[in-house]
Amino acid sequence: MATTKAQAPVADSRRWVALFFIGLAQLMIVLDGTVVNIALPSLQRDLGISDGDRQWVITGYTLAFGSLLLLGGRIADWTGRKRTFLIGLFGFAGASALGGAADTFDMLLIARVLQGGFAALLGPSALSLLTVTFTEPKERAKAFGIWGGISAAAGAIGLLAGGALTDYLDWRWCLYISVPISLIAAVGGYAMLTESRSAGRARFDVLGVLLVTSGLVAIVYGTSRAESDGWGSTPVIGLLAAGAVLLAVFVLVESRVPQPLLPLRLIANRTRGGAYLGAGLAIVGMFGAFLFMTYYLQVIKGYSPIRTGVAFLPMTLAVLVSAGGFTTLLLPKVAPRVLIVPGMLLVSSGMLWFLTMETDTGYVEGVLVAGLLLGLGAGMILPVAFNYATHGVDPDDAGIASAGVNTAQQIGGSIGTALLNTIATSATADYLASHASRGGNPALAKKAMLQGFETAGIWAAVIILTGALITTFLMNTPRPDANNSSMTGSEPGSELLSEASPRG
Repeated sequence: MATTKAQAPVADSRRWVALFFIGLAQLMIVLDGTVVNIALPSLQRDLGISDGDRQWVITGYTLAFGSLLLLGGRIADWTGRKRTFLIGLFGFAGASALGGAADTFDMLLIARVLQGGFAALLGPSALSLLTVTFTEPKERAKAFGIWGGISAAAGAIGLLAGGALTDYLDWRWCLYISVPISLIAAVGGYAMLTESRSAGRARFDVLGVLLVTSGLVAIVYGTSRAESDGWGSTPVIGLLAAGAVLLAVFVLVESRVPQPLLPLRLIANRTRGGAYLGAGLAIVGMFGAFLFMTYYLQVIKGYSPIRTGVAFLPMTLAVLVSAGGFTTLLLPKVAPRVLIVPGMLLVSSGMLWFLTMETDTGYVEGVLVAGLLLGLGAGMILPVAFNYATHGVDPDDAGIASAGVNTAQQIGGSIGTALLNTIATSATADYLASHASRGGNPALAKKAMLQGFETAGIWAAVIILTGALITTFLMNTPRPDANNSSMTGSEPGSELLSEASPRG
């Protein structure tokens, strides 16, 4: 097997500075998935976007990101992780500038897709750089706790930033803001990071890229079409079936090509499989909550964008306390499912909290409680998922393993947002149709919108609870101290506690 060519490990005094710039890039990636959420009502009016199409402003980004991540991971492994990191940053800056200048929905959508494409280079290269920089168990746990906290908190920070920018400047600045962040991260990354890459000739799995990308696009587009055409319509059934077939063929191809886009051994590992599942479902809950809470606060409660952003601050603090506090302390000491499964239960509880909310429910007993549950849960899931999804992999596969967990996140966000938005808008339309005799009035419209959010919240909770049940039995990884060698990284090619019997 080819060996990894890398410079000497980053000096102690530089590792944490390097982490700052890597974390800044990750902050921007996740932030851009949510920063436009609060601006959605404003840009929807400005650009004349329909309710059914509004989710594409978010999904266009997450879908391009998620469907190209595996290719981005392989590019990082074979052409250099630092080089790919820098290219991703400069490309992201250009796409963000284009989006900020957009004057039509089509132009904005193109910019969001380009942002997602460059993020697909940036995300796995950033995480793989983190993976090869921190190998000592305690330092690694701390670094991944910080990373997970950034990943989870960045979504809520994006909402706060989006509110401030929309209120005091314009929704376009929700896109422009990424330009200076990208440039700062690029300058710091160039100075502080060392290059690493896999040796050997790169052979890109073009067929795999086409299959996985087209399959995911078909599923997400089919889900979004269900809002207008109905779940039983021929176009929707055809798109969903085509997506499933394309993904099945992708798995078959990956099992046979010499250098697969996604080596099946990575996801066949029960630990990594559980980590991918946890990361994906956490984002389903978070992105669904961001979308629904934004419209609940602005449309139903009449909050301004900046007030809406401030309303999400407790969720951000909950993530930081959870991910940077007790999760970091427990990560090197307990089995991963001891943290991931309770985290999923908290996230699902946050989604179910919508059932207690009415149009006149106060902030404290409504959005605040839901946000705290979601934040605490996400902070328990994401640091663990990132750590166990990448630890112990062969150095040649560091980029693709990093891409795998990022893919789970972004596809969870894409499919989750499309699915939940479709469920919510359909339930809203059904409620209005069943109460047509009462005539149209603002109170009825608000009640109908809330009904849609509640219905989607139930579906989200069921999906996440099902994931928690699967993770309980799938991720049978013992406590780290049951097999110290697997947590030290001293055996680069070793599997991560893959099939050991459970102890925690």
